[in-house]
Amino acid sequence: MKIKCLIIDDEPLAINVIKKHLTSFENFKLVATHTNAVDAYNTLSQTAIDVIFIDINMPKINGIDFLKNLTNPPLTIITTAYREYAVEGFELNVLDYLVKPISFQRFLKAISKVNDKLSKNTANDNSLPNPNEFAFFKVDKKMVKVFFKDILYIESLKDYVKIKTIYEDFITHKNLISITKILPMNKFIRIHKSYIISVNQVESVVGNTVQITGKSIPIGRNYQKEAKIAILGSEG
Repeated sequence: MKIKCLIIDDEPLAINVIKKHLTSFENFKLVATHTNAVDAYNTLSQTAIDVIFIDINMPKINGIDFLKNLTNPPLTIITTAYREYAVEGFELNVLDYLVKPISFQRFLKAISKVNDKLSKNTANDNSLPNPNEFAFFKVDKKMVKVFFKDILYIESLKDYVKIKTIYEDFITHKNLISITKILPMNKFIRIHKSYIISVNQVESVVGNTVQITGKSIPIGRNYQKEAKIAILGSEG
């Protein structure tokens, strides 16, 4: 995936230097260049940008004030001829502060910081559970997280359902119709007016019943065709 960049600088020569440096990095894509922050704001509001290279002294609004007004700024590298703004820049959590003229060696160091930062962000994102892998259910006045992979089957109890998982049972005030809207239906199927099962948890099919952890669950007459296709790959 390309790292999308934006250059904001009122000096064409400075823009060209950064553009030239960027051409050495295949995973970086320059989306646009702007000579003022106002135009850059429009681009940021319309396009997902990963990193911005921004000058400080510019017309209309300077780089520091521009960054202060961004609620969720991309990774930011300040590019300026003035060293005295470094402290203020880092207080805004900028990733790096490059003083012009910007050598390729110094630019390479900034690029390395971008790659490291984005790699860590990706690793952190991957460590979080996917919201499509679980749901919360109200059980005894508290919301309980239940992972779909842990569910064996769900049994209707009139105005309630019992969610049978590998570890324990949960009783919640729902019906099978409302549960169906929550579950990923490529992994679950309703096989009876009183049961929804996890297809992956089926141990065997015996006649018109399925076996899950030793429990025999009936396949209702109106569900037999779809159930067997989902479980066996055919009508059996």
